[in-house]
Amino acid sequence: MTIDYAHARELMVEQQIRPWDVLDIRVLDVLAQLPREAFVAETHRKLAYTDVELPLGFGQKMMKPVIEGRTLQALDLQPGDEVLEIGTGSGYLSACMGALAREVLSLEIQPELAATARANLDAKGLGTNVRIETADALTWDTERRFDAICVTGAVDTIPARFTQWLRPNGRLYVIRGQSPVMEAVLVKADGSIDSLFETDIDYLRGAAPAPQFQL
Repeated sequence: MTIDYAHARELMVEQQIRPWDVLDIRVLDVLAQLPREAFVAETHRKLAYTDVELPLGFGQKMMKPVIEGRTLQALDLQPGDEVLEIGTGSGYLSACMGALAREVLSLEIQPELAATARANLDAKGLGTNVRIETADALTWDTERRFDAICVTGAVDTIPARFTQWLRPNGRLYVIRGQSPVMEAVLVKADGSIDSLFETDIDYLRGAAPAPQFQL
């Protein structure tokens, strides 16, 4: 059976994302236009527009479309923004941010995923303003500063280094806390934190809470 991906994309936006209070027209337009199926393994392609996480290999998953929509809306990316993404994954969110901002630098700890994400972007002529580096964000450092930082895996506590990479008016989107109740937040460069919504996603590698010993 041939899947009408354009129709599936339209249904995803109208039945999943918009009802979850994603109302930013620029975000909805990007989600309605970018081919999410091109970033999903062929074995899972028919599920590209369903309300589920999808496996990417190496223990990593692609977030649900609704979480991606809320993430993009919270970041409020502007055409002149320089963005740091921590956790490239499939490259889909990288492509979305690249369509909304001036430039995206994306860090991916798993070399194979970084290579696949680059291939996904190039195959569709997307992400010409997206650069992918293989790096562990918990040890990586840079003198660059960014208007927005997007962390695609959860953290137990927000590493101080992440906020140090923000420009004075920058913002950091991250999901923090302990499973199964986590909180998506937007952290400003001045240290203020806005709570956005509750969810539960996998931890960024190395950012999970220390194991608790039980007597």
